[in-house]
Amino acid sequence: MPVARWPDESPEYTKLRDELHAAEVALRDQRERVAELRRKLPSDTVIEDQTFREVRDGEIVEVKLSELFDDPGKPLILMHFMYGGSQTSPCRMCTCWADAYDGALPHLAQHASFAIFIAGDPGPFGEYARSRGWQNARIVSAAESDLKRRLEFESPEGGQLPGASVISRDSDGRLHHSYSVSAMLGADGFRGMDLLNPLWHFIDLLPAGRGDFMPRKRYD
Repeated sequence: MPVARWPDESPEYTKLRDELHAAEVALRDQRERVAELRRKLPSDTVIEDQTFREVRDGEIVEVKLSELFDDPGKPLILMHFMYGGSQTSPCRMCTCWADAYDGALPHLAQHASFAIFIAGDPGPFGEYARSRGWQNARIVSAAESDLKRRLEFESPEGGQLPGASVISRDSDGRLHHSYSVSAMLGADGFRGMDLLNPLWHFIDLLPAGRGDFMPRKRYD
């Protein structure tokens, strides 16, 4: 598809826009290569079927990891939300991510199951989820489990890290860790999950870029 042009754009703009277009195509190709490498990861790490607590219709019920699979043939995505342990209030950045996910979940359900995975009391967090208008996301607490720590999304002191994990289930019912990604990526320490939230891509389209913008829970 040709790059959109304005009839009166300057020669300098045309030159730099052509350079940008080439870089955008290269970035797309690199994303495809990264996704291919991700798909090649072996699902050979077996994890036990731990028990968690879930908010369901306003009640707190016990649920096993295997029961979070709406379809045994499709993988499960756990969104590691920073709440619980030493994180006493819901993270505003994680809230921004979850705001975006909830609307996408009916589409995602064609490919995978999904749950917001916290380390705190699911009751108060369920109230918080309702205050945000989330209608599709399952809320699951691993407060009494070591799975978050084993996946390195919780420190021994209870510190929480944001991220996502993909769990698969084989034909024998065994659960396997397929992939995890943290928002903390590389030496610079951030932006590891930007591809999972469209907000950043829209802001990056703007002349000023994102700067030091940090999402808030309210913009009254």
